[in-house]
Amino acid sequence: MATPAAGRPVAAVERALAVLEILADAPDLGVNEIARRLDVSASSASRLLGTLAGHGLVERVPETGRYRLGVRLLQLGTHVLQRLDVRDVARPVLERIEAETGETATLSLPAAGEGVTVDHVPSRRSVRSAALVGRPSVAHATAVGKVVLAFGTGREAEIRPELEGFTRRTITDPARLAEVVAETRTRGWGEADGEREEDLAAIAVPVFNHAGGLVAIIGAQGPADRFDADARRAAVPVLEEAARELGRTLGAL
Repeated sequence: MATPAAGRPVAAVERALAVLEILADAPDLGVNEIARRLDVSASSASRLLGTLAGHGLVERVPETGRYRLGVRLLQLGTHVLQRLDVRDVARPVLERIEAETGETATLSLPAAGEGVTVDHVPSRRSVRSAALVGRPSVAHATAVGKVVLAFGTGREAEIRPELEGFTRRTITDPARLAEVVAETRTRGWGEADGEREEDLAAIAVPVFNHAGGLVAIIGAQGPADRFDADARRAAVPVLEEAARELGRTLGAL
């Protein structure tokens, strides 16, 4: 049996992949509509769908006779996600954040109601904020921690009744912290200004997985006098786009 030349696309495979792309963009389509979008006959589209359905990649809705993506795709995607090291896939994102903001970029993972720094790209400026890998955030006094409180679940969403003061700007009133967490949830990003360390300011945004769960937090931090309110707000779109990119890599829609 002849083997296709390396690099030469196989037409049937390309059409099958096109079916998956079509159903990803417009779920629940009939055979005729899929055939029209593929520019093939209805019988050809039906054979493609039958083959894909046989492998669980698409499924036929009994009530309507239309097709949608199958759960086998989720199973296959889960295997890919399990072998991804979030630090590896996030590294280019962190490098871009540092390049565009000029400040130290951080990657944290939610754990036990806080966030733990697992990687960072330091600012190239002579005066910069240092991030320590393995250092847990303080939920009520850091941008990362506020994101965990706002978007985490279970233990991660609890506000402790007693809050330690680290600086004169640390929020120690649980009611006030609840307001800040609600604001963080509404606007989609967390902020801290001199709350854990007097001269440190930071912002952080959540990264979600395919199920909408919090899987990581990316942030930017720098000296408070340079990374002021205007600079932090200017950096928000950079972090938000980076979070969406990382989320897509980790399986988010």
